[in-house]
Amino acid sequence: MLKKLVSLCVVGALFSISALAQEAESARYDRALAAGYKAQFICSGLWNGGKSLADIKADELTGIYERIADIVPTLAEEVDETERQVRVRFAEDAPPRVAIWNSQSGCTAMPIGFDGIQNGPSARTRKFFDDQFWPMGDRNAVVQTSARSTGFETVATRAFQSEIYGGKTSAVLVIQNGGIQAETYKAGQDLHTAQRTWSVAKSLAGTLIGHSVQQNMVDINAPVTNAEWQKHGDPRASLTIDNLMRMSSGLVSDTAGNRTDPLYMGGASVTERATSWPLLYKPGSRFRYANNDTLLAVHAARAQHLDRKYKLGNYIAEEHDFDPFAFFQKLGMTRTYAETDWQNNYILSSQVWTTARDLGRLGMLYLNNGMWNGERLLPEIWREFVSTPSGPQPEGRNFGYGATFWLMNQSEGIPKDTFAGFGNRGQYLVIIPSLDLVIVRRGYDSSDSRFDIEAFTQDVVAALKS
Repeated sequence: MLKKLVSLCVVGALFSISALAQEAESARYDRALAAGYKAQFICSGLWNGGKSLADIKADELTGIYERIADIVPTLAEEVDETERQVRVRFAEDAPPRVAIWNSQSGCTAMPIGFDGIQNGPSARTRKFFDDQFWPMGDRNAVVQTSARSTGFETVATRAFQSEIYGGKTSAVLVIQNGGIQAETYKAGQDLHTAQRTWSVAKSLAGTLIGHSVQQNMVDINAPVTNAEWQKHGDPRASLTIDNLMRMSSGLVSDTAGNRTDPLYMGGASVTERATSWPLLYKPGSRFRYANNDTLLAVHAARAQHLDRKYKLGNYIAEEHDFDPFAFFQKLGMTRTYAETDWQNNYILSSQVWTTARDLGRLGMLYLNNGMWNGERLLPEIWREFVSTPSGPQPEGRNFGYGATFWLMNQSEGIPKDTFAGFGNRGQYLVIIPSLDLVIVRRGYDSSDSRFDIEAFTQDVVAALKS
């Protein structure tokens, strides 16, 4: 009996020690995530966004994930302006977390434990077209004051009053009939200030895939050719890019909404995280909003690009690569940065930095049904494709889902052809073809106060009609 009691005590003690060790390890990992988040946002905010360090700390690093919110302010940052790097230490016995900037794709978060020099591809020169006429540049972008623009300005100003629509607005832009009718920014920001798009990046991803379809480089209905799924018997090989764009992959992941903390904060790569989840439902049978679906759609599109280039050999030009940088330059979106992981995979589920005007240019591309400066950049049917529901739809929401765009076709006072990109912290791009109207709203919302984009869109539409 005594031996049994001693044995139980030993087991209990070992369990307690193990639990304490696990708790300490979890706390250390959270500090590593917080350090990576802080390094990434300071890096991107400074050199993508053109923001001051004080504004980054006030806006980008507050109202954030509860998991790291209390840790981030306690960690000191080291900003290297010469090398364009930010380092944040999370433990005395470990290297700091590092984020490194380049002029092509913005900031890259290095993995936990990285203690060296990043040797990546050389970045191309970023060109700015500010002196060109709108929409390629900024000249003559704002229309002369009229009753219509005054009405839009009134609504835009109200967006900064949190008691009306909620949230913490940083920018509002209203484009109608090709010109900027209203444009307002918070103090310290202007037309060239970039913010993270969060999940509006998914709509950018869908646009880039559409450009690939127009180039005859991608077939969205063909089974994906991700190398990680090509072994015999892997049911995920039946997935299509269309399934992934519509959030109907049937894949499971760690959380609803698929937070992807290891990728967004931990310096993990797309290929090691997004490709690892198993199939739980038949593809195309169930809607489940997930970052992984967009990451995988882009990963699959790039794989098709490489496969087609290999088959065509020298007959395919470099301009037919999957190349966000070149596409954005072509649109005059010169302050848009599509960031990558440290293995050069695009994180197009969230990690794009852009300005309100650049998002407005994207909206105008859709108003023009994929035409830009006389060149067709998207298939003629692409606007209809991304804005048409197909298969399973989200439950319990006012909004439907197309392909990388949300649908505002169920809201009173809003035209049925309205579709939009929605992003965390209040990033919105609303496109209404029937009214030749684009609405952009940027913000730094928190979970306690979210912007009501439905009510705001209703008021903008009402201002136009009045």
